[in-house]
Amino acid sequence: MFVFQADAVSVQLIERSFMRIAVSGTHRAGKSTLIDELSDRLPSYVTVDEPYHQLEEEGYGFAETPSVEDFEEQLARSIANLDEGPRDVLFDRCPVDFIGYLLAHEDRDAFDLDAWLPRIRGALQKLDLIVLVGIERPDRIALSASDDEELRLAVDEKLKELLLDDPYAFEVEVLEVEGAPRARAKQVLEHLSY
Repeated sequence: MFVFQADAVSVQLIERSFMRIAVSGTHRAGKSTLIDELSDRLPSYVTVDEPYHQLEEEGYGFAETPSVEDFEEQLARSIANLDEGPRDVLFDRCPVDFIGYLLAHEDRDAFDLDAWLPRIRGALQKLDLIVLVGIERPDRIALSASDDEELRLAVDEKLKELLLDDPYAFEVEVLEVEGAPRARAKQVLEHLSY
C-alpha cells in the first residue's frame, strides 16, 4: 500500500505562500476526493464547496436535468466565490468548469460565452493554480446507472481543451494530475513546493 507523507518543510512553505487553488474536472472524476486529500495536508487552507451545493443550500431549485440557466447561475456563483474568497483556499470548481458544461449542453446555443468572457478572465486572474482532474483510462471511478456518461465524457474533453489549449486566453497556470487520490495530492504538493 502506498502511503504519502508530505515533507513537513514543503507543506510549511506552501502554507506560507498564500495560494488560491481551484480543482477542476467533470462530474465523478475525483475532484472532491482530491480536495479532501489536500485539506488534510494543508490544514490552514479554507475549502470552498462547489457552487451547486452552495446554491442548493440556499434554496435554489435546480431542474432535474440542469438547464443553461442553472449552469449560468453556478458560473456566476463561481465568479463571486473567486472575488470573495480568502487567500489560502481550495475551491471545488472554477468558472471554466461551467463553461465546459455549458459548451457541452444540448442547448449550448442559448449560452453567450462572449458576454461572460471579461468577467471570467478577471475572476481567473485571482487564482494561482487550477488543478485539472481528468477521466483516466481505465476509468478510476465506478459509475451508477443514473450517471450521464456521455455528458461526463463531453465535459472532460471540453475542460481539457479549455484549460490545456487555452483558446480563450485565460492565462492561468494549470496542473493536470493523474493516479490514485494520494498520488494526485502528492503531484499538487510537489508542484507547489517549487
